[in-house]
Amino acid sequence: MFGVRTVYLGTSDFAVTVLERLAASDHRPALVVTRPDRPRGRGRRLASPPVAESARALGLELLQPDSVNSDEARAAVAGTSPDAVCICAYGALIREPLLSEHPMLNVHPSLLPRWRGAAPIERSIEAGDPETGVSIMRPIMEMDAGPVCLQRREPIHPDDDYGSLSARLAPLGGDLLVEALDTSPPFVEQPADGVTVAPKIEAADRALDPSLDAAANERRVRALTPHVGAYVVLPGDERLRVRRAAVSDAPPPPPSELAADGDRLFYGCVDGALELLEVQPAGGRPMDAGAYLRGHGARVGRG
Repeated sequence: MFGVRTVYLGTSDFAVTVLERLAASDHRPALVVTRPDRPRGRGRRLASPPVAESARALGLELLQPDSVNSDEARAAVAGTSPDAVCICAYGALIREPLLSEHPMLNVHPSLLPRWRGAAPIERSIEAGDPETGVSIMRPIMEMDAGPVCLQRREPIHPDDDYGSLSARLAPLGGDLLVEALDTSPPFVEQPADGVTVAPKIEAADRALDPSLDAAANERRVRALTPHVGAYVVLPGDERLRVRRAAVSDAPPPPPSELAADGDRLFYGCVDGALELLEVQPAGGRPMDAGAYLRGHGARVGRG
């Protein structure tokens, strides 16, 4: 099979998996475009995006423009004479005229038109969806609204968190992208019904919400683990990150309050108790609730 000449745009760890699959196919990218290096971590040291590190390891030509829509970046992409520009989790808006200068394929981890936007995996878990998947679509100026040429479904298991679900969706996305390049399936416009939006996760989205039931807060914990992290606020406005939780029939503390019973830690929700199984104090390591209470129990009420 003759390969399709490609350029790849991506940034995140999810996009790395898709890039590796593309690079191993007959459609190895002639150029990889990703975001500039940025300060990261507590030390704010300059670090490359995951896709930049992967491209270097794969020996692929790399470009990190301030804007992929700039004349210089567009010229670099055009200079490779691509048959297709492949996009996955690039993290910045692609505008005209670049959007129309080359055939484009975007890897989106949802069953479009459900969960258009920046956080489809998180929002699907948080909503309690029984399944999600990957769509290969043609990007247009309207967010994730372009026609779709391939989709595959993937169940969401009751114990899935972001880490486990994305670990299945990313290889699926890579396989679907290569299939689309191999077979050139026809594009079909998305239906008007069933559109939902998956906005970016903001700080307020990470806090457990006592006005929600315990099941909704448990899904929030799974949706944001391990990459972003849900949290509860302790006295003094300190955040306690919650990494694992479970709905409990134990007597609950009042909504928004924490209470301990032996080595068990509970958070009060509108309908009952959410047991916090694994937590991570600010500046500390992840630990089970018992270990946390042995070191920080004075901060938590006793049931």
